Amino acid sequence: MSGRVFRSLMRDFFAVKYDERRDNPEATRLDGNGRYYPNCSSDVWLRSCEREIVDPIEGHLSGHIPTWLNGSLLRNGPGSWKVGDMTFGHLFDCSALLHRFAIKGGRVTYQNRFVDTQTLQKNRAAQRIVVTEFGTAAVPDPCHSIFDKFGAIFRPDSGTDNSMISIYPFGDQYYTFTETPFMHRINPCTLATEGRICLTDFVGVINHTSHPHILPSGTVYNLGTSMTKSGPAYTIICFPNGQQMFEDAHIVATLPCRWKLHPGYMHTFGLTEHYFVIVEQPLSVSLTEYIKSQLSNQNLSACLKWYEDKPTLFHLLERATGKLVQTYESEAFFYLHIINSYEEDNHVVVDICSYKNPEMINCMYLDAIANMQTNPNYATLFRGRPLRFVLPLGAGGDAPSASKRRLVKSMSLVGLNVGQPSRMKHSASQYADISYIATNGKQEDESQKDFKRARFEVDDGVNLVSLKNSQAEAYQVASGIFLRPEMLCDWGCETPRIYYERFMGRKYRYFYAISSDVDAHNPGTLIKVDLLSKSCKTWCEDNIYPSEPIFVPSPEPQSEDDGVILASMVVGGLNDRYVGLIVLCAKTMTELGRCDFHTNGPVPKCLHGWFAANTV
Repeated sequence: MSGRVFRSLMRDFFAVKYDERRDNPEATRLDGNGRYYPNCSSDVWLRSCEREIVDPIEGHLSGHIPTWLNGSLLRNGPGSWKVGDMTFGHLFDCSALLHRFAIKGGRVTYQNRFVDTQTLQKNRAAQRIVVTEFGTAAVPDPCHSIFDKFGAIFRPDSGTDNSMISIYPFGDQYYTFTETPFMHRINPCTLATEGRICLTDFVGVINHTSHPHILPSGTVYNLGTSMTKSGPAYTIICFPNGQQMFEDAHIVATLPCRWKLHPGYMHTFGLTEHYFVIVEQPLSVSLTEYIKSQLSNQNLSACLKWYEDKPTLFHLLERATGKLVQTYESEAFFYLHIINSYEEDNHVVVDICSYKNPEMINCMYLDAIANMQTNPNYATLFRGRPLRFVLPLGAGGDAPSASKRRLVKSMSLVGLNVGQPSRMKHSASQYADISYIATNGKQEDESQKDFKRARFEVDDGVNLVSLKNSQAEAYQVASGIFLRPEMLCDWGCETPRIYYERFMGRKYRYFYAISSDVDAHNPGTLIKVDLLSKSCKTWCEDNIYPSEPIFVPSPEPQSEDDGVILASMVVGGLNDRYVGLIVLCAKTMTELGRCDFHTNGPVPKCLHGWFAANTV
């Protein structure tokens, strides 16, 4: 069976079609103004902050903001596309900009400031881009020889320190994150940058994820990549709560990467009561291409390689010992964010915002965003869904090395290409739906069952998942245990948040997200997903683009959703000097109040943040 025929069968048998608005061919036709997505204003991502707002400004308050809500909503994200006459090429390259909404006694103020990174200082001093970023190559320095460039490869301070993704607390201090080893300490009240940490100085890692996990005790865990004698390895780093969290940092678990010259791209990881969950997707960072890019002055995205016919691996590492317990596999998919993971009845549940491939990264190049209205494929390239994978514990499986050997054999039997990966390129390839199980639990017909047995080499077709109310599946196959996920809702969900302080790593019922469907009737929709009833509540407003929704519990919460949702918001179109804070009732997703601000310059949309209680 050829790979093309196999993928066609997968679509025919298992693909769940999206709702009518996306199946309708009219949805991809140009409107009267020559736009494919007339309800989506991509300009909210293209704005550059021209002047910082150092001193907090007052806004116009409407509705009611609970008086018990006191603290700072801190936000991080792209601040400026420009350096002198030059422009960055990718959203991930923009200079980091912090936002702060200070909430106290029902009143709100707003301010913003750039993270004062060394990269920002160098670029501003030269008035051009002199540090290479993910999607932007720096202007070559004629004073640097090939030997200088080669030596710089092994210096962690030679790359960018632009930490423009997220914000997390370490003890009573707050740090901005990206995937390089650099973190910046910020003042949660003034947004001033007060220090810089290079994690390589404390533990032997060359990078780490943008999303660490904060335990109720204050201890922090993160996933990094280290270089060992046998090749690159994933490492779990523990930062014990205390006055010397970085000095006392140590590695508690190590897992070799499946490919010695291609460590996987990691943006987050999972944590449960007893396990670390490392989801190794087949998007890798080629070390050989990285060296070439440094010597030839290419942007870092040239190092990414996508193994489209290799599986995604789920590794469970025991927290108590750091040892690998078991590895599972699924169809290849790309992800940035794990919603949550937890243990239940001898299973590990992992909920992930999943995409068929990493094309959505290409959708965030400057030219792709600017030209999305003339690209009929843009929405499908960005299409993803929240999926639930259920990992049965102690249900057979092979040692990782044997599993990998059998995996190649089993993939060859069904005609899949197991050759070299293709380079991640800027393309407009058609999106192929992820094979998942619908939440309606429809029964498969005999042809589906027969095909599944042929694909996975299942002897008896016994689903190893015995979790109640779950439609996810796991099967014993030649290569180990193969997972088939359940779709949690028929919305594209991104930047997911939960009642983190109480339910991170535990069984939970609700998560909150922002829509990633650019062809939705309202792309600025906030979504609340009820995992028990398999239902959604939403909030939206015409031409309003809210940020990641952050849940803040009531002082004495009586339920998991007893609290409020906070989100910053901007307006599409010409009104680029508006920013606001929306406060929703988390139970009903209805508006309680808002505060509108009119600023002295453009305010761009942000990515991730944190609610810092009592920092006013």
